[in-house]
Amino acid sequence: MLVDSPPEQRAETAPAPPKRLAFRVVGLPVSAALLVAVALLSLAVGAKDLSLAQVWHGLFHDTGGYGDVVVGDRLSRTLLGLLAGAALGVSGAVLQALTRNPLADPGLLGINAGASAAVVTAITYFGVTSLTGYVWFAFLGAAGVGALVWFLGGSRSATPVRLVLAGTAISAALLGYIQATMIMDEAALGRMRFWTVGSLSSATDATIEQVVPFLLAGTALALLLARPLNALEMGDDTAKALGANLNRTRALAMLAATVLCGAATAACGPIVFVGLMVPHIVRSFTGPDLRWILPYAALLSPVLLLGADVVGRFVARPAEIQVGIVTAVLGGPVFILLVRRRRTAQL
Repeated sequence: MLVDSPPEQRAETAPAPPKRLAFRVVGLPVSAALLVAVALLSLAVGAKDLSLAQVWHGLFHDTGGYGDVVVGDRLSRTLLGLLAGAALGVSGAVLQALTRNPLADPGLLGINAGASAAVVTAITYFGVTSLTGYVWFAFLGAAGVGALVWFLGGSRSATPVRLVLAGTAISAALLGYIQATMIMDEAALGRMRFWTVGSLSSATDATIEQVVPFLLAGTALALLLARPLNALEMGDDTAKALGANLNRTRALAMLAATVLCGAATAACGPIVFVGLMVPHIVRSFTGPDLRWILPYAALLSPVLLLGADVVGRFVARPAEIQVGIVTAVLGGPVFILLVRRRRTAQL
C-alpha cells in the first residue's frame, strides 16, 4: 500500500534548523568511525577470535597464521558486507523517495524476486553450480524485472501507485514459479535453500570484482538524483513547478535501485529489512533531505549488515547463523515498531 509522506516531512526546500544541521555534520564522521569499528569486529570474530593486534598483524605483516585467517577467510566477507550493506541502504532510500512510502524496501518492486527466479532457473535448466555463475543470472533477473515493472507501471506515465502494484503482481508470480521449480527439482532445492537465506560466508575476491562496478555506478547515480528526488517527494505538481523532469527522474531512480539491489542480491542472496530499516531510521534524525539520507544510509546500512553477520557467527559458534536469518529476526520486531509509531503519529 502506498503511504504518502506527511507534509512536515516533505518540506525539503526549507533550511534545516542550526541544531539539526550541526548534528548532521558531526554524525557523518561518527557513523564512519562506527563502520570502521564494526568492520574490525567482523575481521576479529569467528570460530577463532583474534585480538585487534592480531588482526592488524594478519592484514599487514603476516602471510601465514593470522594472515590466513584474516585475509584468506574474513577479509572478502567483510568487504562484501560493506559493499552489499551500502547498496541495500542506498537502494532502499531511493525506493522510499520514488514511491513516497517511508516503509518501502527493495523487495517492494520485485527486484529480489527477479534475482531469485533467475538463480533457480540457472540451477535447474542451465546446470550452474558456482556462486560466480549465480551472480550474473541474479543480476540479469533483477534488471529484467526492474525494466518490466517500469513498463507495466506506465513507463513515461508511471506513478508510484502503478509501480508498486506492478512490482507486487510480478513478485507474486515469480515466487509461485520459484516454489514450483524447487519442488520439482531436489537439486535446485538443495542449492537454492542456502542462497535464498542470504549469506556472506561464500564471499570471494572474484564475486566482489564482479559486482563492484555495478555498486559504484548505482551509488553514483543515486547521489546525483538526490535533489530531483527531493522535489519528487513533495508531489508531482510541486516537482514540476520546481523544474524536475518527473519521467526522467523516476526512470533513473528505478535504474539506480535495480542496479544496486540486483548486484547486492546477486552476491549475497536476498537479504531483507536492511534497505527498509536504515533509511527509515536515518530519516528520523536527518530530516527528509536525500542529500543527507543517502550518505548516512551508505555508512550505517553496512553497520547493520556486518553487525548481524557478527552476531550470527558469535551465537552459534563453531557453526554460524546466516546473516539473512539474523536480519529477518531483528527486522521483524523493528518493522512492527516503526509501523506502530507511524500510525500513532498520524492519529
